Amino acid sequence: MRRRKRLPSQLAADLGVSHATVSRWLSGQDVPNIRSCHKLAEYSGVPVEKVLSIVGHLPGVAEIGPPEWPEFREYAQQKYPDELDEDLITMIEDLIERRRQKRYNSGKNS
Repeated sequence: MRRRKRLPSQLAADLGVSHATVSRWLSGQDVPNIRSCHKLAEYSGVPVEKVLSIVGHLPGVAEIGPPEWPEFREYAQQKYPDELDEDLITMIEDLIERRRQKRYNSGKNS
């Protein structure tokens, strides 16, 4: 939600679940079912195995590569503090998200 700057109600609409369901997930009162985990994986670009592992449906999945990659915004602000302003960073994030969606949609149609 943070990366896409979405509110819980917007995430719920994007995933096709109720706002109450997302609220229970965020408060720790409930965890997503397997179908919702698949939707979350598609939505976030995170491998479904990792999402299933995070919510407890699978044993822990080993990380490949560094344990935590920085968000693009953090990376860009550190690497290019004078070259990229907030508007440019937002535009690049949007382009990255469009490419992810394009890849996801082309994979769905194959």
